[in-house]
Amino acid sequence: MLIPSPLVNLLVIRSPDIHRAKLFYATIGLRFDLHAHGNGPEHYTSSEKGFVFEIYPLSESPLPTTSIRFGFNVNSVDNGVIALSELGATIVSPPVNTAWGRRAVVRDFDGYTVELLTPSGPATLD
Repeated sequence: MLIPSPLVNLLVIRSPDIHRAKLFYATIGLRFDLHAHGNGPEHYTSSEKGFVFEIYPLSESPLPTTSIRFGFNVNSVDNGVIALSELGATIVSPPVNTAWGRRAVVRDFDGYTVELLTPSGPATLD
C-alpha cells in the first residue's frame, strides 16, 4: 500500500559541538531533549508533530553532509534572523517576501544551509 503523500519524518545532522548546534536550532524555536540509546552517543532530539530532528556528534568518519539544504517554518523570520545574527550565525539571504511567504536563508555554525519561512496566507504553524 502506498502512502498518498509521503512526509519527511526524520532529519539527522552531525556536529563537532552538539551543544552549540542545539543553541542555533533552539533559537528558531525547536525544543530539545538530550538522549542516549544503549551504548550510543549522547545526542539532542526535537520531536514535533511527527517530525524528529536530531543532532549527533560528528565522528571522524563519515564527513558531515553540509552541502544539503533544509528548512523550517517559523513564527517570525525577521525575529529569527535577528536572534541568529546576535549568536554569530551567517545570514546568507536576508528576509524577503516571496510567493511562499517571508523567507530568509542562514548558515548554522557547522556550515549547514537552513531556510526559514513564515508562510503567507492561511497556512499556520500549529
